[in-house]
Amino acid sequence: MPLVGLIAEDLLLLLLDDSTGKAMVDSTALDRVLAGAVLLELALDHRIAPAGEGESIKKGRLAVRNADPTRDELLDRVLSRLAEDRPRKPEGAIEKLSGGLRKELLTRLAARGLVRPEVERALGLFPVTRWPAVDPAYESGLRAELTRVLVDGAEPAPRTAALVSLLAAVDAAAKVVPSADRRAVKRRAKELARGEWAGAAVRQAVDAVNGAVAASIVAVTVATGSGS
Repeated sequence: MPLVGLIAEDLLLLLLDDSTGKAMVDSTALDRVLAGAVLLELALDHRIAPAGEGESIKKGRLAVRNADPTRDELLDRVLSRLAEDRPRKPEGAIEKLSGGLRKELLTRLAARGLVRPEVERALGLFPVTRWPAVDPAYESGLRAELTRVLVDGAEPAPRTAALVSLLAAVDAAAKVVPSADRRAVKRRAKELARGEWAGAAVRQAVDAVNGAVAASIVAVTVATGSGS
């Protein structure tokens, strides 16, 4: 099944429990990997890439290669921010983009009729919004494609491979694709995350973004732990 949403939308849909609407990974990991997904979307479209040797931008920082409008308002806004702001390392860009992104993506998914907001009260006092699935058909197609790639060993299209690499970054591939052999699913996801499904420039961006997702999660976790 072709992926018709943003990679970040598909990723968020997969990481929400269909019945409860709760995320399968913690908030820190979820927000960072969603921001990483937006960056990967732009990298796959050859809009951004880590700068190399000899460029005016410091090596490893994200350089905007094409600032023309995209097909999507959210991507346009992020691209404009990256172009107007000082060049950042992928970790910095992820931190900058992660605030408020999840809520925006959930609103978009609700507008597509894929999830709905349900408010419940934690401990009977504090309102908490959950986002259970409404129409499972689209997500079922995503899972079928991921099963074909992660369980059956099919070669993925670049967008599917990018989605797999992000799931691997938060160790969620086996949660999203049920299988009797969870280790095999995890191993296959990690192989694809390191694979040669993308050109050199995109490959560099994938490695940088996925590494940045992991690094930012660790940094926030350590900071939270030291402050407690």
